[in-house]
Amino acid sequence: MSLDTLAGPVRHAVEIRHSRFLAQAAPVESAEAAARFLADASIGDASHNCWAWRVGGEYRSNDDGEPAGTAGRPILAAIDGQGFDRVAVVVTRWFGGVKLGAGGLVRAYGGAAAECLRLAPRRPLVETVLARVHLEFADVATLHQLLPAFAASKRDESFDARGAWIALELPAGHLDALKTRLRDATRDRARFEDQG
Repeated sequence: MSLDTLAGPVRHAVEIRHSRFLAQAAPVESAEAAARFLADASIGDASHNCWAWRVGGEYRSNDDGEPAGTAGRPILAAIDGQGFDRVAVVVTRWFGGVKLGAGGLVRAYGGAAAECLRLAPRRPLVETVLARVHLEFADVATLHQLLPAFAASKRDESFDARGAWIALELPAGHLDALKTRLRDATRDRARFEDQG
């Protein structure tokens, strides 16, 4: 399954049995960025600011005074269940006087987060690789013409007596096809050095 992140910050509000819930979500690139978003998105006069985030294999969640496991974990489950990564979500609750019970809290927090994420514009996360290729001077223009077709970008370029070393970044799934296409276009003169 391919993972997505958010295209930008999003909000979703819902009222459940007189309690108001506000879910706010944003793309984050690190645990530190998640912590900054959580601090900024938390609302001081609310009853609870429950949250969760995931960045790759790292994740955290917090119930912020709600019964253990009724808020943070359902929010994290919403992130994971919808195939998101590099996302932080805060669900703020203003208590409306009616107790929801443990099951009701799980549904309310998880549901608010899930609906916020479901409505949000997505941006695919694509695994990229770095590669260096050595080309004779006559073949450099050929590589530049191929870059857009493989969603590749040039990161660095250096020259030696025989030609140019060009560092590229491109989606991992495109590397083999680029190698084949460049090999054919240069009559096997292109030499790749994988960077990982």
